[in-house]
Amino acid sequence: MRSPVYELLTMGRVGVDIYPQQVGVGLEDVTSFGKYLGGSPTNVAVAASRLGHRTAVITRTGRDPFGTYIHRALHGFGVDDRFVSPVDGLPTPVTFCEIFPPDDFPLYFYREPKAPDLEIRVDELDFDAIRSAEIFWLTVTGLSAEPSREAHHAALEARGRNGITILDLDYRPMFWESPEQATEQIAAALPYVTVVAGNREECLIAVGEGDPDSAARALLAAGPDLAIVKQGPAGVLGKRGEESVVVPAVPVDVVNGLGAGDAFGGALCHGLLRNWDLRRMLSFANAAGAYVAGQLACADAMPTVAEVEALMNRGAVA
Repeated sequence: MRSPVYELLTMGRVGVDIYPQQVGVGLEDVTSFGKYLGGSPTNVAVAASRLGHRTAVITRTGRDPFGTYIHRALHGFGVDDRFVSPVDGLPTPVTFCEIFPPDDFPLYFYREPKAPDLEIRVDELDFDAIRSAEIFWLTVTGLSAEPSREAHHAALEARGRNGITILDLDYRPMFWESPEQATEQIAAALPYVTVVAGNREECLIAVGEGDPDSAARALLAAGPDLAIVKQGPAGVLGKRGEESVVVPAVPVDVVNGLGAGDAFGGALCHGLLRNWDLRRMLSFANAAGAYVAGQLACADAMPTVAEVEALMNRGAVA
């Protein structure tokens, strides 16, 4: 049977986000929670689906009720779940957060003894789907442990430089034995990547440069065609060849900043698929991130094209 062709195929982390319904209090004082689909590459697939694209995710869950919930949630968001398989003996991860706007959102990952999404294996991959996807998206978390590490590298090698391949630096220190291990794995992946994105701290881990312009240049020298450096309130830098663009941040009353990067990612894919110029693409992605930062949820809050454009037109979330 021929593999389907996706506009976006993502690979890596998945889980269930458990977010407090009370803002500005610690978990010890929270009395009620909401349950949401989570995991950065999964949320990116959701974000792109909301923008009208054919998407799928390669990942694994526990064989448990939370795993069942993930399949139902993906169906509800229009994301193909055929590459989401269960792992016996490992629970579906859950992640708790605390919400202290505008910029403090501590995360508590429950991924022990091991997250099922780190059990993605080479022999389970659909290489035809990976090669044929217009955009293939992965994050460095998938490189943090075996057998997921081998599977991610195999996927990159099979894809080569076909289409657009995006590496989200998304460095989470608790998933790694050391920063040096992350640097080594990122260096091995970058020659296969056409687009790389991360914040200043993640760029420092990746290429030893925290200055945005220097980091972008170092990332491009490692292989990608486009480097994106997120600078928080200072906006986003995009560099491609000799072209360099800085797009200012979109003002918003922040409720929960945790989903903003994933909304940015889905909107970035939208712009790439539409072949937009760099400034338009980053402006749209910035606005999508700001929209979700103004909401409590992540996946559930991903905007449509009309909602992003409305925010861009008025410059702030109403």
